[in-house]
Amino acid sequence: MLGAPWCRGNFLTWQVRAPARPVVLHRTAVAIWFAIVLGVLQGLSEFLPISSTAHLRIAPALLGEPDPGAAFTAVLQLGTLAAVLVYFARDLFVELPRALVRDPKSPRARLPLYLVAGTIPIVVLGIGLEDVIVGDARSLWVVACTLIGVGVLMAVIDARAKGARAIDDLRLTDVMLIGVAQALALAPGVSRSGATICCALLLGMRRDQAARFSFLLGIPAIAGAGVFEIKDAVDQLGRDAIAPLVIGTVVAGITGYASIAWLLRFLSTRRLTGFAVYRVVLGAILLALLLSHTLSPFAGVT
Repeated sequence: MLGAPWCRGNFLTWQVRAPARPVVLHRTAVAIWFAIVLGVLQGLSEFLPISSTAHLRIAPALLGEPDPGAAFTAVLQLGTLAAVLVYFARDLFVELPRALVRDPKSPRARLPLYLVAGTIPIVVLGIGLEDVIVGDARSLWVVACTLIGVGVLMAVIDARAKGARAIDDLRLTDVMLIGVAQALALAPGVSRSGATICCALLLGMRRDQAARFSFLLGIPAIAGAGVFEIKDAVDQLGRDAIAPLVIGTVVAGITGYASIAWLLRFLSTRRLTGFAVYRVVLGAILLALLLSHTLSPFAGVT
């Protein structure tokens, strides 16, 4: 497969040509109610450290609906992109331009460079692993294992986190390390926000500041994925997909804004333990369903 990659919230999406596991481009109507469900899941799980890819992969399998594909879910991220831009509007469109004009060498003025640098690892790694990511990595076995594994790591890292660093204290090496953590979200179930927040905690950041930088770092990835996958989503699902896409994207934006606001308040005084427990429990339930053959590893994928 040779399509140009762009980063999704939790893994890369491509213009599909010939992945390792054959993917048949199909035109399957997406029901409005299901688009709303996907929009809610996208908006909540894009920013909460529970993996949007895992939830968008599990939902079709459990509800008996066909998986609308990576292109459809990538476009939903335009809603969460809007949520980030609106929530951080003052930071991005007032304070950042002011810093660039008044003090180009200040930590705040370096933010655009940091966001670009932090996005490089996931793009580079995605190019090398693209066949696996759109093929066998979409197996529910992978999702279950990453949900549990990252959940355990999250609990351990969070229990030891006692940092006090803020975004302005970050150095380029810190940003690159967080970018590498973001690249781990190429594996469905890892969670882009979960991986980046945990890495930032290891680097000594406060929980709320770690989450804030994680959300800002996702802007280039989310924008690229959504914009470049609109055409593919319509081509794969047909013109009838336009209405579900628009509705799902709006719902994702509303729920995404709410989840950003809630999580930043929550992490100012609370730990990540609840999210870690949720991940492990969800992963364990998914494993049980797979072991009992209630679900097949590629259920919903057509």
